[in-house]
Amino acid sequence: MIRKLSIALAAAALFAAPAAAQNIKIGFSLAKTGLFAQAVPSQLNAYELWREQVNARGGLDVAGKKRMVEFVQYDDQSNPGNAVKIYEKLITDDKVELLLAPWGTPHHFAVAPVLEKYKFPMVGNTAASVQLREIKPGNIWFVTSAIPDKMAAELVAMAKANGYKTAGIVANVLPLAKEIKASLVPALQKAGIAVKVSEEYPPDIKDMTAILTKVKAAAPEALFVLSYPGDSVLYAKQAKEIGIAAPFQFVAVGPTMDFFGKVVGPSANGLVTMGHWSPAKADWKRAKPFYDAYVKKFNEKPDYLDTVVSYMSLEILEQAVAKAGTDKQKLRQAIASMTFDTINGPVKFQGVQNAITPTAFLQIQGSELQLVWPKAIATSPFKAKTGW
Repeated sequence: MIRKLSIALAAAALFAAPAAAQNIKIGFSLAKTGLFAQAVPSQLNAYELWREQVNARGGLDVAGKKRMVEFVQYDDQSNPGNAVKIYEKLITDDKVELLLAPWGTPHHFAVAPVLEKYKFPMVGNTAASVQLREIKPGNIWFVTSAIPDKMAAELVAMAKANGYKTAGIVANVLPLAKEIKASLVPALQKAGIAVKVSEEYPPDIKDMTAILTKVKAAAPEALFVLSYPGDSVLYAKQAKEIGIAAPFQFVAVGPTMDFFGKVVGPSANGLVTMGHWSPAKADWKRAKPFYDAYVKKFNEKPDYLDTVVSYMSLEILEQAVAKAGTDKQKLRQAIASMTFDTINGPVKFQGVQNAITPTAFLQIQGSELQLVWPKAIATSPFKAKTGW
């Protein structure tokens, strides 16, 4: 009788105990193959490091309940159309509770209507768009301060502060490059900086010789190469061969990535690029611990642009979910209204845009990336490029 009672009590206790929290499924697609594949490790590594860190802490805090993070991920093959189908599948078939961003502005642009259709909030990262900002979508945000029109204004301010009076533009036709150029040309004209050469090229370009020959003949003091990772490498290699001598050379996307330095080598010294982060900024207290954790896990330096903005988007999502849980309306409101503590300092959104982080630029100086603009956050002064 006593044994039967013990069994009954044990069974009752078992059923009364709270069930273990289910994993929280978080979905995304990345360009693991195709045109943008070189860029993706910078983003995916940030995702993997964050998941490892969160799960080591017992899981993601979902409005007070810890749940282990489980990723549902696909390869969109660098095709924005594929990303649209994948994000719809993640929401409707895979039933993910949270979404992470794909790589690049074209893919963010492509999935934005899906987010609006399902009222599913997503913190973007490796993208920025004036056009999307003006449409005022309610379910996507950009953590980067490298918004094309603001970046164009700061590039011109930096060139003018260093006394440059002539410029050249070499631009990919992809959205980010086109938006930067659209703001850059009038900003240069307004500043009295003459545009001596302006050329565009397709995303799959294999040879820049003809374009760079025109650039060399024009001899601009400031050259703005509005490129993506693959064509950034192509530019650096062929600019060296042709002898581009501009003392100010801005190369948009790629120079912050680990593979770029390995492929281009010491020739990259002096190139200026997009980026608003450094582990050397003591007032960004989360920056150095992130850097150290990344190097320990991957045995390489993080990408000071894509890895950083990807990790920032996760910090923001984590802090918002801790407050609001996964209810889409509450989560949307939390992302739109909170101030977040990130590896790049505080972030608060105004519309879709990060309203606090300054638009800034990095320069490759020796083996290090240094913040060189604006001067208020610089870790080193700008140095004119003197050769390859």
